[in-house]
Amino acid sequence: MLRVLLQLRPADALNFSFLMLLTVITVAFRSVVDDATFLVLLYAGLFLVQALLLLFRRNGGVFRWSYHLIFPTACILAIFDSLEHLVHAINPQDIDPLLIRLDYLLFKGHPTVMMEKIMTPLLTDLLQIAYSCYYFLPITLGMVLLMKRDDKAFDRSLFLIMLCFYLSYAGYLLFPALGPRFTMTHLQHTELRGLAVTGPVQEILNRLEGIKRDAFPSGHTGIALTVLVLSRKYERRLFRLFLPCVAALVFSTVYLRYHYVVDVLAGAALAAVTFLLGDAYYGYWQKRFRPDH
Repeated sequence: MLRVLLQLRPADALNFSFLMLLTVITVAFRSVVDDATFLVLLYAGLFLVQALLLLFRRNGGVFRWSYHLIFPTACILAIFDSLEHLVHAINPQDIDPLLIRLDYLLFKGHPTVMMEKIMTPLLTDLLQIAYSCYYFLPITLGMVLLMKRDDKAFDRSLFLIMLCFYLSYAGYLLFPALGPRFTMTHLQHTELRGLAVTGPVQEILNRLEGIKRDAFPSGHTGIALTVLVLSRKYERRLFRLFLPCVAALVFSTVYLRYHYVVDVLAGAALAAVTFLLGDAYYGYWQKRFRPDH
């Protein structure tokens, strides 16, 4: 089994491995996990769909796009959604008090409260838009690389982005945290108010994301920085477009009270670890199984 996984494209091996890991965790904690049977069936279904796409990936057209981009995106989202059933069931102790203390030690105050001094409805709307760009950054880079048929760049980018996502999910399982929008409401003096965008977008995000305890590390920061670095290497025009978006996105995570500052620092470290571990494995895989590339 291990040898078969190693021979697969790194993104495929990673996805299969993470699905198997989540299945083992779900079965091991089935006595405390709500809808454990559903989760096992979900992970098995995703496993099966990927196996089928592997068989038909060379057929081109919709199979090519499904294998490279559509299914990985759907799988990442489905796994993220499933964490709502897992995180607090297997690790019920939130670490928000620790994160709040660390932020206070760094800034001699609470950053989300301190940012009320610069808060304006227009700025809040602009930063909410920037925060929402997170969902489009990886897809945009992937679409551009696929349309250019730069398979080598796409495969490496897909693997590193998926690795960053799954490392962040592992972080949520190990270090559950709600984030300041839930834990520090009593300390805030002013509600976040935008002109027209913030309210509807936050309502949509709240419905889609639910309560995942996904504050630490900041996946928004980790993924955005990972995509930014990849775009600088493979598509400079996108890099110039992404740079101000990512800068505003990272700032927005604290301004909009989704994250503590230590979450953002952990997200930056997550991106660094992603490249360190990911490139080490990807380099080994290329030398071992694709020596001509």
